Amino acid sequence: MNSRCAACKYLRRRCPPDCIFSPYFPSNNPQRFESIHRIYGASNIGKILQQILPHLRAEAVESMYYEAQCRLADPVYGCVKIIYQLNQNIHHVHNQLANIQAQIAFYNAQMHGNNQIQNAELPAFVGFNNSLADQGNAFPHPAPPPSIRPPWPM
Repeated sequence: MNSRCAACKYLRRRCPPDCIFSPYFPSNNPQRFESIHRIYGASNIGKILQQILPHLRAEAVESMYYEAQCRLADPVYGCVKIIYQLNQNIHHVHNQLANIQAQIAFYNAQMHGNNQIQNAELPAFVGFNNSLADQGNAFPHPAPPPSIRPPWPM
């Protein structure tokens, strides 16, 4: 035993050969243990690691480290804020996809001469932000011919 792990160094104790912390908290990265210790406490970290199967402990430590970093950065919401933002992004992209699929269906119907849809309008999707279309010439392409132009302004 040449050097103690980061956990034993931080806790100022001797590092036993079977230390549960040593595989996950090497001595060259003390900040990792410090941040997890601030959120969970050394005793709780040890209890958590002992309750988990050995092959899953590395992932558990990674998860605790990520959650601790998020909690230190945002003490109120922690990683829940990031999860919420990602869910909002998914919802927004689903709305965009639905709108684009409706536009494709509209253009396909027009191209195949479906007269029932020629004067119809596309359904409006809740929460869809057509910001790219509002940017004017964001996409340098020629305007479609009048026969297949959609009823909404381009």
